[in-house]
Amino acid sequence: MVELKTDTSMDAMHEAGQVVGRALTAVEKAADVGVSLLELDEVARGVLREAGASSPFLGYRPTFATTPFPAVICASVNDAIVHGIPTGYRLRDGDLVSIDCGAQLGGWAGDSAISFTVGRPRPEDVRLIETAERALAAGTAAAVVGNRIGDIAHAIGTVCRAGGYGIMDDFGGHGIGRRMHEDPPVPNEGRPGRGLALRHGMVLAIEPMLIAGGTDAYHEAPDGWTLKTNDGSRAAHIEHTVAITDQGPRVLTAR
Repeated sequence: MVELKTDTSMDAMHEAGQVVGRALTAVEKAADVGVSLLELDEVARGVLREAGASSPFLGYRPTFATTPFPAVICASVNDAIVHGIPTGYRLRDGDLVSIDCGAQLGGWAGDSAISFTVGRPRPEDVRLIETAERALAAGTAAAVVGNRIGDIAHAIGTVCRAGGYGIMDDFGGHGIGRRMHEDPPVPNEGRPGRGLALRHGMVLAIEPMLIAGGTDAYHEAPDGWTLKTNDGSRAAHIEHTVAITDQGPRVLTAR
């Protein structure tokens, strides 16, 4: 069931979204050659703690997971697409890093992700990240009253495929509200004019995930969480929490 949020609820979600935005900004600023993923997780924990927010990631255990998630960020490096568990791995020059973070504040959730490079960037990584950002912008622009979920999916997929990138079949965005994952699912590829009609008060986490090699194939790492590209190519993940309003899309996690 899709819950329509009131304007007051969307304002409260904006507050949670701003905590997420501050956490991601702090993590990206702290990310440098030699810094460990565990240290980045601690940076995000500090931002959540200061805001009086909790993490919807920490201890999260969906049906596919064999163990609860042990951190407040997902830290996915190079060929890891999403759900990377922060470890003692220390960032190296040229790494491509995707950080996903959530916050629970006042009973409402926010969810967002960024991708960036550490040290000297590879031109192909810059292009990959820029395409992911354009895909998110296209999906957000399609998140208007009167459109359908398929219009968002089509907008994202069109940008990704035009860039020559792969798209994970079974993972995409989702509704969000009092819980981090709610209905409806938001695919990253689809047919325009299909799916649930968009209405004022719907709030969606829109999140393109791009595979540089151009194939859609991925696999689960032995940790039971991290999803990695089958061909070893790099990946990017960009996400915002977006409210659908009569005045147009409202990005609740804008930094």
